Amino acid sequence: MNYYIDLFSPETANAFSKSDMQISGFRPSKKTYIKNKKIGDGDKFICYCTRIQRFIGVLEVKSKPFHNDKPIFAETEDPFILRFKVKPIVWLPLEYGIPIHDDSIWYKLSFTKDLTKDNTRWTYMVFSSPTLWPKKDCELLEKLLVKQNKTRTLFPFSDDEIKKITPRKIRVSSKKETTVSVPEEETEETIQQSGEITFKEQRESIQVQALLSEIGEKLNFKIWLPRADRNRVLEIWKPKQDTLLEELPLVFDDVTLKTIKNIDVLWIRRRSIVRAFEVEDTTSIYSGILRMADLLSLQPMIDIKIHIVAPLSRQEAVFDQITRPVFAVMERAPLAELCTFIPYDSIYELSKEKRLEYMTDTIVDTYAQPANE
Repeated sequence: MNYYIDLFSPETANAFSKSDMQISGFRPSKKTYIKNKKIGDGDKFICYCTRIQRFIGVLEVKSKPFHNDKPIFAETEDPFILRFKVKPIVWLPLEYGIPIHDDSIWYKLSFTKDLTKDNTRWTYMVFSSPTLWPKKDCELLEKLLVKQNKTRTLFPFSDDEIKKITPRKIRVSSKKETTVSVPEEETEETIQQSGEITFKEQRESIQVQALLSEIGEKLNFKIWLPRADRNRVLEIWKPKQDTLLEELPLVFDDVTLKTIKNIDVLWIRRRSIVRAFEVEDTTSIYSGILRMADLLSLQPMIDIKIHIVAPLSRQEAVFDQITRPVFAVMERAPLAELCTFIPYDSIYELSKEKRLEYMTDTIVDTYAQPANE
């Protein structure tokens, strides 16, 4: 029997609570991972609520994985169609979930016990699900959650947590209502006040662009970089002949091409963009996301994967932006369903993979985090 992390957003946790709590699902992109790990009957899911960083339950797996695209929750769209039958061992309302920063957890988990509580290095452990977790850590968490289910100690929400669990609903048409978060406006002034504009981070963004280019090259893609960034990226990445494109082999109108040419990294195969990456750190997150939204608005039928790559500390800021109301009314689908987040650390990890030449670009999806998971 193994333990795996099962991530819930506040919205999906509340929806699960109102269901019969017999099914837990994951995105289809996790199929290979689930198959390789042979997740099935007898394994357990430790349930963690993102954004408010609380452990909220333990589910025992009662079946092999199966596909079913019938929505389970009436209140929310359901992209989690790779499913398991489960039996709740513990399931707590959010206000009774145990925060990971509580002393009973923080100083005992193998990946947090040696960190100060303002350190975010641990968050790679709750970046994607299902992910195999250390058994001793999970046995501790299960014991604490079972105890909490009996004592029901209240952990009051902070003002910041209340904001994170209170999405607003806007009507995007006469037939559809979409749940989105309405973030505060991010300005260059607020970025400077947060201390995020540094030369070190500017250099790191170029390094990440170089790594994305190198990874794409190893996966047999042609690479496009904005001309303004090329000299700095090429100080780090030394492409093979004909890998870096001088011109885009794409047939679009001038407005669309102008938008595409400014996206930080493109992976291209023949005459198609396969993946697009915006690398964000010191500039306003909104500018890169807006380029992605512009591309999808100009070409709503274009079939590409789009990613925002940024320091892990900016994950919530990215999700705040891509769930803006203006991006919920796009022709193809809300931007939050089309655009995922990848932290810098994951790009560094992926770049060290020794078998990249034998893989496909779907390996990227293992590291990509959707806004609504």
